[in-house]
Amino acid sequence: MAEKEAKARIRINKLLEEAGWRFFDNEDGPANILLENHVKITQKKMDAWGDDYEETKNGALDFLLLDDNNKPVCVLEAKKESLHPLTAKRQAREYAKAVGAQFVILSNGIVHYFWDITKGNPKPIYKFPSAGEIGAIKAWKPDREALAHEPSLY
Repeated sequence: MAEKEAKARIRINKLLEEAGWRFFDNEDGPANILLENHVKITQKKMDAWGDDYEETKNGALDFLLLDDNNKPVCVLEAKKESLHPLTAKRQAREYAKAVGAQFVILSNGIVHYFWDITKGNPKPIYKFPSAGEIGAIKAWKPDREALAHEPSLY
């Protein structure tokens, strides 16, 4: 794997951890990141990879983020730094549909997008959403009729 792709993955790992996602079970709860669908990794295995992620079964490390019920909620499609994350839009949407995830994060470690595949297009983000933030977005069901008749402030 090119050095820039490894750097992107290291940045993505850090952004996920900063947002409260867990690669491993800890006092905050069970791991909620899978690097391959339904495959839980260990700290020993991750340490052994170092900056070389080629050892993964499929040769690519897409991240599958799980909700509190251990169900897929978000696919994170990682690209190397030299590729714009939106180049992975179609691939990520198909993967999300296949696993039943509503949300996608597209990232090259520098530029990131968040996307509800049931609505619109990916939106630029500056940090990754937490599990709680994604849960709140998923749970939000606005009353379209009430919103349409809301008085204008202007």
